[in-house]
Amino acid sequence: MTGGNPNATATRADVGGRAAPSLGGRIRPVVVTGGSGFIGSNLAASFLGEGRDVVIIDNLSRPGVERNLEDLSERFGRRVHTALCDIRDLDALMPVIAEAGAVFHLAAQTAVTTSLLDPLEDFEVNGRGTINVLEAVRKAGRKAPIVFASTNKVYGSLGDLKTVPLQGRHLPEDPSVRQRGIGEDRPLDFCTPYGCSKGVADQYVLDYARSFGIPAAVLRMSCVYGPRQLGTEDQGWVAHFLLCALSGRPVTIYGDGRQVRDVLYVDDAVAAYRMVHARIDDVRGRAFNLGGGPRNAVSILELLREVEALAGHPVETEFHDWRPGDQLYFVADTTSLAENLGWQARVTWRAGLHRLAEWFLVHPPVERSHPAKRRTA
Repeated sequence: MTGGNPNATATRADVGGRAAPSLGGRIRPVVVTGGSGFIGSNLAASFLGEGRDVVIIDNLSRPGVERNLEDLSERFGRRVHTALCDIRDLDALMPVIAEAGAVFHLAAQTAVTTSLLDPLEDFEVNGRGTINVLEAVRKAGRKAPIVFASTNKVYGSLGDLKTVPLQGRHLPEDPSVRQRGIGEDRPLDFCTPYGCSKGVADQYVLDYARSFGIPAAVLRMSCVYGPRQLGTEDQGWVAHFLLCALSGRPVTIYGDGRQVRDVLYVDDAVAAYRMVHARIDDVRGRAFNLGGGPRNAVSILELLREVEALAGHPVETEFHDWRPGDQLYFVADTTSLAENLGWQARVTWRAGLHRLAEWFLVHPPVERSHPAKRRTA
């Protein structure tokens, strides 16, 4: 944590458990684990912009996320409190979370490919790290609300979902699924180490609500994209496609490119997290699917064509074999969020893609030689 100088630039050499800043009896701060990452930094900015104090927990293990932290510190000054520690270190977490008014848990290892290379580390970050966050809240005794970032991968590869080729897409044979998407009543089916570790964390969060009365809820996310995203081939594919197009690099598509995803602009994702937090007493112990829904369903190839139109030139494309656990179709049925909280995705996928392209032109990313082995959020 940057202690007496909240605006100090954080570096990986600074990482270590430190005590949370004293806020002098003011409103308890919002804590965001993985707060330097993509969704975490956008969520933190939304609270900071309203005058709230935010504690960002991050180990800065993903190259580039320090830029998000620097930006938040420059814009919001002393309201940004940085705890440079690892969620696998319970002793470091406990004093940081002790005074939390709410905890948004987004720190994670986020790539299926990385989980296949190092399943032990994947579990330590996603499984043990989540239990540590839950325990830090439980032992603090304040029952601070927790909103957890889960994933649609908890439903597995959806191999039993019958699909048909329609309009250049893999679409469900069942027209009712095409109309609504995949609901929370879909049986859990953990697949790949990443799916297992996030699924375990997902279920622990729900059980802490039942067993210990912690006001906690889960959001199972589809493909979120937007500003501050450091997209790579392994994670954050929408931003990755756009960055490749803008820099003249080739794109690799795994499978035939006709697989369908419901992409969600980050502002809409942040709105969902905040709505769940605001109504946590009504939705505690529940899991909700969070995605763009049928309105924002798009095949990988369709989105790539739009990226090419934005870039003004074709993108060199290579096709490789399907990857383990890949879903031919995932579109979230967000009816539960709409009915319980009044949430809906407001930014269409084309409009959101245009916004992201404009943001990258103003904020060009720093080139990275390779993706990080460990990821924050």
